[in-house]
Amino acid sequence: MINRFYTAFDSESMGEARKGDYRTPFQVDRDRIIHAHAFRKLQSKTQVFLSGEYDFYRTRLTHSMEVAQIGRSICVFLRSRGAPLGDDFHIDSDLVEGVCLAHDLGHPPFGHSGERTLQELMLRWGGFEGNAQTLHLLTETMYQNESGVRGMVPTRALLDGVLKYKKLIGEFPSLPTKHFLYDRQERHRDFVFGDATIPAALHGGEKLNAFKSVECQIMDWADDAAYSLNDIVDGVKAGFLTIERIEAWAAGELIDAERQRWLDQLCVAIRGDRLENVFAQKVGGFITACRLRERTNFMSAKTNRYRFELVISPGAEREAAFYKKMANDVIFESPQLQQMEHNARRVLFQLWESCWRNYVEKGDRVITILPPRVGRLLDLEATPAGKARQICDWLAGLTDGMIVRTYQRLFDPQFGSIRDLS
Repeated sequence: MINRFYTAFDSESMGEARKGDYRTPFQVDRDRIIHAHAFRKLQSKTQVFLSGEYDFYRTRLTHSMEVAQIGRSICVFLRSRGAPLGDDFHIDSDLVEGVCLAHDLGHPPFGHSGERTLQELMLRWGGFEGNAQTLHLLTETMYQNESGVRGMVPTRALLDGVLKYKKLIGEFPSLPTKHFLYDRQERHRDFVFGDATIPAALHGGEKLNAFKSVECQIMDWADDAAYSLNDIVDGVKAGFLTIERIEAWAAGELIDAERQRWLDQLCVAIRGDRLENVFAQKVGGFITACRLRERTNFMSAKTNRYRFELVISPGAEREAAFYKKMANDVIFESPQLQQMEHNARRVLFQLWESCWRNYVEKGDRVITILPPRVGRLLDLEATPAGKARQICDWLAGLTDGMIVRTYQRLFDPQFGSIRDLS
């Protein structure tokens, strides 16, 4: 049965025309993401705690899978509510799954610590942003070979679904550290909008960044639902979140009756060793907190992806924000994670400096650090900004384990047996 929610405009691919397939264009998008090297690397990239430290902590890969499950469930729930959706007019769950699986592809090793460090290193060279880097992978580097740039040839709907932010770094009055696209990605944004002129009113403040397709809104809420709850679960299992620390944190917060109820539920669940069960039910509550609403904007006549928007119940939004703040204050600001951030910053800075000295400002002695293919791509770049982007791409693509081993080979004299060369 044809799904009238989408048209040829939504399924048009960026780049080369696709051959016919037994799959829908959105199934092809999802499958190309799953089989990409960049997606497999997420299994060894930090979500909150360093990947590999303990087997049960979430990585970027398991987090992405959870977001995809929540995203698909939201699609199923919205369709089950009936009009305006139906069997031949509904949000494609394969598309939303692909968007969710792809949403963290551009994030570097060491989690948010790594992202903040690369933002600092790239500030003078066009910036670094995890979402912009995801777009960079999808459109340019994910299936790159020796002949150069290719990308995965995504559909317009997939590409638009991934774009949480649409404002170029050069469109801000002062250089931002996050929530932007790279200036050279303007052509990708033009493709997403079908070359339609963006109204001047959207360029003010954060309005353009808030202008998202309905699939992007579903991914964004699924992401919030996953990490606002799951960071708490992992924090408790890791011993960062104890009842004593939670109560001490709450003593410094403005806790109204609603927040006190969530706090009590959390403490009861921890004491009863039922936290995962209780929070799994909360995920279900966050899914059923979703509704659709029609809207009118400069894209709504072109595609149903902008004719409808996702509406979340205010109570669910407040509860997610409550858990996110708790995780940030108690886990992310803890001395242990701050020490890890300091270490991650040192590793990235020293590797960056080594690459810069040996590939950009070459002295009398040059050693090989980058893989041969990356080194050749860097040599083809004519400007320092282009060379910096190649170094950044390499660093961002490393897993936690890969970057630590590379650092050890360069700077740790005790690390040097033949077993350490992988």
